[in-house]
Amino acid sequence: MNQTLRAKYGIAGLLGLFLFSTELALPQDQAGNSVEPVRKAYRTVRAGDPAPVIDGRIDEACWDRASWESGFIQRDPYEGREPSEQTSFKILYDDKSIYIGIRAHDSRPDSIEKRLSRRDNAGGDTVTIGFDSLYDRLTAFVFSVNAAGVKSDQLLVNNGQSNGDEEDMSWDPIWDTAVSSDSQGWTAEMCIPFSQLRYGVKDDQVWGLQVRRFLFRANETSDWQLIPRNAPGFVHLFGDLRGLEDLASPRQVEIMPYAVGSLLSARSVPGNPFATGHDQTLMGGLDGKIGLTSDLTMNFTVNPDFGQVEADPSVVNLTAYETFYQEKRPFFVEGRNIFDYQVMGGDGDFADDNLFYSRRIGRYPQLSPAVDGYMEMPAATTILGAFKLTGKTKSGFSIGVLNSVTARERAATFSAGAEGNAVVEPLTNYFALRAQKDWNGGATVLGAMVTAVNRERDGGAYDALHRAAYSGGIDFSHSWGNRNYYLSFKAVTSHVQGTSESILGTQISPVHYFQRPDAGYLSVDPGRMSLSGTGGSFEIGKQGGGRWMYVAGVTWRSPELELNDMGYLRQTDVLMSYLWAGYRITEPFGPFRSFNVNVNGWTGYNFGGENIFKGGNVNFNLNLKNYWFVGFGYNPQGSVLSSSALRGGPSLFWPSGDSAWLFVQTDSRKKVRFSLSGNAVHRGGRDMTSWGLTPSLTVIPGPAFNVSLSPSYSKTHTILQYVGTRAFGNETRYIFGTIDQETLALTLRLTYCLSPDLTIQYYGMPFVSAGAYRDFKRILNSRAKNDNDRYRLYGSEAVFNPTSSSYQVDENRDGVVDYSFGAPDFNFRQFRSNLVLRWEYIPGSALYVVWSQGRTGFLPTGAFDFGRDLQGLFDTHPENVFLVKFSYCFQL
Repeated sequence: MNQTLRAKYGIAGLLGLFLFSTELALPQDQAGNSVEPVRKAYRTVRAGDPAPVIDGRIDEACWDRASWESGFIQRDPYEGREPSEQTSFKILYDDKSIYIGIRAHDSRPDSIEKRLSRRDNAGGDTVTIGFDSLYDRLTAFVFSVNAAGVKSDQLLVNNGQSNGDEEDMSWDPIWDTAVSSDSQGWTAEMCIPFSQLRYGVKDDQVWGLQVRRFLFRANETSDWQLIPRNAPGFVHLFGDLRGLEDLASPRQVEIMPYAVGSLLSARSVPGNPFATGHDQTLMGGLDGKIGLTSDLTMNFTVNPDFGQVEADPSVVNLTAYETFYQEKRPFFVEGRNIFDYQVMGGDGDFADDNLFYSRRIGRYPQLSPAVDGYMEMPAATTILGAFKLTGKTKSGFSIGVLNSVTARERAATFSAGAEGNAVVEPLTNYFALRAQKDWNGGATVLGAMVTAVNRERDGGAYDALHRAAYSGGIDFSHSWGNRNYYLSFKAVTSHVQGTSESILGTQISPVHYFQRPDAGYLSVDPGRMSLSGTGGSFEIGKQGGGRWMYVAGVTWRSPELELNDMGYLRQTDVLMSYLWAGYRITEPFGPFRSFNVNVNGWTGYNFGGENIFKGGNVNFNLNLKNYWFVGFGYNPQGSVLSSSALRGGPSLFWPSGDSAWLFVQTDSRKKVRFSLSGNAVHRGGRDMTSWGLTPSLTVIPGPAFNVSLSPSYSKTHTILQYVGTRAFGNETRYIFGTIDQETLALTLRLTYCLSPDLTIQYYGMPFVSAGAYRDFKRILNSRAKNDNDRYRLYGSEAVFNPTSSSYQVDENRDGVVDYSFGAPDFNFRQFRSNLVLRWEYIPGSALYVVWSQGRTGFLPTGAFDFGRDLQGLFDTHPENVFLVKFSYCFQL
């Protein structure tokens, strides 16, 4: 829920990139059938010589060659009405660039909201223009500027009709803009080089065109080409831009070398030659972008550095599954939607499953050799180089190719007075190919994707890793009825090869757990040297054209599917079907600006035919006329058979339960705004309860300064938390305990903008999580519905030994310890922060000055005391990294 709200109502939504909301509607004829609105057209002319000077004033003589275009129509909140303030624009071009002049008339010029911020985070009054230069009715290059001169840009694909993955906010083309204010309102000028766009070579070009304005004080959006809010897409409803004649093929060559110097300061450890307390490095690399043809662009990087990237949030993961982290590295973030291949859409536990998960490239080394002494592990695998080739032809064929090579990594060791090294990651090549072909203006799309990971072979050093891993997918989508109705299908397959050791590790990993004794349809083959599996999804539904929408679908992952060498896969051995229906009112009524309710249900089975989960929910999302937003929902959940709870043991029964969520946000236009999100979960009579609250306060004391503070607190009580597995004679003991866990975190963000191109940002997050275990027990019958039959509490046969900090179990009470397990209590403390000064001193070239600090501490106690824990956290010696990164972009 929170992720959806952030995507929909976060900072990016204030960009003027309101332009690309996916909840859109078509008008209807007298019979109630959806019809597309009349398509507008604007004819541009050549600018002549000299070209416009980009100063925001639109007063050069060349602008007189072009005609003003107006006739904007309000889209939100009152669709179809006259806007509160009028807007008009002109467009010129020459051999190198296209020029846009926009006049935002305002009868109250002193009320224009001018907010400074970093690029792509513009707020306040905003104007936006989008070009479908490929004229494929699917792709748009989007440029925005606010009244303070802060620019934003994004690449929109797939008609803008998905959940935000179709909006590439990381796309940062090189272009120029300026703004100016006067008694009539404010004006904006833009100069966008043709080299930053993609189009076919024709004597007479026709592009798709949309211009939008966001009036901040009224929270009002108006369009040149009105695109109703309930339409099933966006780009296919653009107006037309005509008059572009004799354009040369766009030529783009950008070479950006960079240099990085860093200094590390940390606590020294006596006797450890790798923990001297200081380190310094100086390195360089090269990034580049080359327009190979009018259709194809190649991005490349050599020895990339991502020191300016914000740290991942802290987390304590007590599940069997891998934590999914968002990509933040610029090379991989830009254009990520090209290689995005979700096995199924939406959100929930299966939404992250993907053939391509870029965090695999440059990951933390996978091998952990045992060393009797000291060892220094690399923080990440070195990326030697990478390139991306992307583009789309005028015939509707799009392609994306990515290849990256990561280095052989060795950990430095010091044992018995001698230095050495140990292999922790092999030389590896990562490859991905994505291709799609669309017909009927993008209404029908057929695509495919292939990935390959190949690792070097070096005797037995890498036997625990797959030597090769391949995956592939075929996808098809078709929409009809003015794109209101659609169906989509995806099928994926995987094949991994390696030694018997590596394939055995895959079979018994948490993603698969072939060793489960109650999964008679599965078996572990220790001699197997390859594994192949399948997955996919099918969906059919209505996505626009009225107030009702609905979806029915099914998704599956065979037990043998394995994507985690280059993709992400959380769980296999599942087939899930689902139904979803939503009703929305986009016109204001009563106290609401808009109203949305949806209900859905799902049920899942394993490949043995057992029902392993079922549930549903109902959700309300209310935009109020006072500009507040309120969302809430209720989720009844059926009983669950968890295949992962016993970490390879039989499935564990969890009784039915329910959960609820709530989100409230005050008027986002205000300089002081507040939000509150909360959730609560309950399962069984006393099996599991959990609740959490996250208030958030944002203060904008001035147009250049922004402060946000977001604490979060959660508390969980679970009677069955996995502790360990032990052998007892010929039997296996699955040991669990009751855990009471408390987690408190605080996220602080400060942004100060000296200008649109010079910003200082701070991010800090103290995090404390403590878990206290008690009432240890062993599983008797994991599928039993009665607690007394499912497990047995340990009594006096389990005795705590303070010397070894472990529990020693004499199960048969013969005076001999049968097995033991360590005390699992924990108190984890972590602080991560980044202070970044970013100066884009000329377009495309930047200077970064970065200070990062990390503190991590751990105590084997489950007691939670925020004051004490916070003091203990900041008593922990910090690791400081100071970094300066300088880059310069050569445009050839």
